[in-house]
Amino acid sequence: MSFIDTDITVIIPMLDKLSPDAKPLWGSMSAQRMVEHLTDTIKIASGKVSFPLEIAEDRIERMQAFLDSEKPMAPNIEVSFAGKDVPLRNEEIELAIDEFLLEWIDFENRFEEEPGLRISHPYYGPLNYEQWLKLHAKHLTHHFKQFGLIE
Repeated sequence: MSFIDTDITVIIPMLDKLSPDAKPLWGSMSAQRMVEHLTDTIKIASGKVSFPLEIAEDRIERMQAFLDSEKPMAPNIEVSFAGKDVPLRNEEIELAIDEFLLEWIDFENRFEEEPGLRISHPYYGPLNYEQWLKLHAKHLTHHFKQFGLIE
């Protein structure tokens, strides 16, 4: 399976195609909530927000191997750190996309300033920059398919 390119010049034009009233092919998130959810993940990746590890340490290697695989994220997957009823924080989807862009830039800058940095994800453990990009590629692909932005 191929995953979306994590170049921001590819991602933002795709998000810009997202209609505020787009309906997901699965799940119950609104289009704007999905964008804000993606932003929340970027905040975890840059270390601005953290959650405790939710898997046993002896499973980290297997979970990280998933990032190297061609396996996609499953539809309707639920994670405890991504609440269902989180209120929207932006007034409109365009502002949510702007927030995503700013957080992505911060993520890129953080790892550029500290190249060996590892930041922990609750299900994948400590990840370096390349591993975060693989996770973002899978996560973006998952949600872009959810909203029909890609096939």
